[in-house]
Amino acid sequence: MGVASGTSTEVQVVSFQIDATEWAQQQFADCQLGDKRRTRRLVKMAEQVANNPSASFPEQMPVWGDVKGAYRFFAREEVTFEAIAEPHWRQTRAVQPGRYLVLADTTEIDFGYHRDIEGLSEIGNGSGRGFLLHNGLLVEADSQSVIGVAGQAIYYRKPRPKKENAAQRFKRERESRVWGDVIDQIGQPNDGVQLVHVCDRGADDFEVFCHLQQNHSDWVVRASSLHRKIITPGGTTLPLDAYIHDLSVAGEYELQLRARPGQPARTATLEVRFGSLAMPIPEHKSDYVKSLDSQPIEMSVVWVREVNAPAGASPIEWVLYTSLSVTTFDEAWQVVGYYECRWLVEEYHKALKTGCGVQRRLLREATRLEAMVGLMSVVSVRLLQLKSVARNEPDCLARDVVPLLWLLMLKAVRKKLRRVHDLTVYEFYREVAKLGGFLGRKSDGEPGWITIWRGWEKLNSLVQGAALAIELKKCG
Repeated sequence: MGVASGTSTEVQVVSFQIDATEWAQQQFADCQLGDKRRTRRLVKMAEQVANNPSASFPEQMPVWGDVKGAYRFFAREEVTFEAIAEPHWRQTRAVQPGRYLVLADTTEIDFGYHRDIEGLSEIGNGSGRGFLLHNGLLVEADSQSVIGVAGQAIYYRKPRPKKENAAQRFKRERESRVWGDVIDQIGQPNDGVQLVHVCDRGADDFEVFCHLQQNHSDWVVRASSLHRKIITPGGTTLPLDAYIHDLSVAGEYELQLRARPGQPARTATLEVRFGSLAMPIPEHKSDYVKSLDSQPIEMSVVWVREVNAPAGASPIEWVLYTSLSVTTFDEAWQVVGYYECRWLVEEYHKALKTGCGVQRRLLREATRLEAMVGLMSVVSVRLLQLKSVARNEPDCLARDVVPLLWLLMLKAVRKKLRRVHDLTVYEFYREVAKLGGFLGRKSDGEPGWITIWRGWEKLNSLVQGAALAIELKKCG
């Protein structure tokens, strides 16, 4: 963990913690599990998992006693998702003054329909069984440095009653309430800290905006429906779609779009419009909204859409609600930029599912799987930070971040590396990615975190072997 200066105020920038032992101690030593021995077990297990996150528990823990200890650990009632992850949430929220984004999203953790696991619910279209995990990933607004997860919640989907009307829907527990639950869990920002919650369409709900207001937090939320009624600055009630089409174009900018299935990479030209509005109080109110002295919520709207999209391509279009000041094109552009950062929480979900293989873990009760996800949620942050270092600190010398033994082992296995003392962090991680299968050609772009991590695992094995050889030489 290091400190760097931001554009206006000094902010905390998290660097990747290369030493897994120290990282595990930092993240889990304060966990309250009813017995100090369990906490020590967790710290040791976290270190073993961090050194090889995609492997199974028997592969991560070469001593059979450690494997048995891990399964006994997850079976304890004191070992819960919250007990394991809460210290990390608390550390993440203890940031220095500055502006931070809370990238919020829900992902499905699917353990398969045919596995006999007690306590899971149906997810997706009913073909899977598992639970929903809602995450609030905290990143520094300017640098996009990944700080950690500021709050999380697990939710089990419940069948929707047949012939349910709107009034009845607000009386039962709804899936959308998980947004407000995590906003409340994260709470009000510390002095000098500004939190901007960046959410997809699932958060477009009057109740969610109330939770954000109550916690003195800002937001950028994508509109879920262009037909909903809003109040214009003149006091007229109109559908959102009608209002934004009357707004004038404030400016244009270009966005580099990465290749997606069926669509090649391209440069999109986007036009931006913005205006002010108020969100009216809904006719059907939840108990939470009824408990407040609610008034229409004033905010701005930013409409960005792609013009002259190529034939066959799906044009980019976002309608974004925000509490941030939007009176100029630059301010509107910044709001759009914050929404574009949502790809980081999607990368986090990939790290959790692919990098840590949470859906492949062979535990047989939902509560044990929840606790396992608590551990892997923190490990996934470490994976994501691994890639972030190369992006956010590219010109830093690798020797200031990486121990000498790691550099020497990289030079030993990458024969074409003549010198390592002046290798930058960016160059170091590209060489690590090449160990994981990245070819590094001009047309290949930047390596993905999966190839970086595969190379990291190989290099880590070499370092552990070299460290053991050094220790044996001292003993001999």
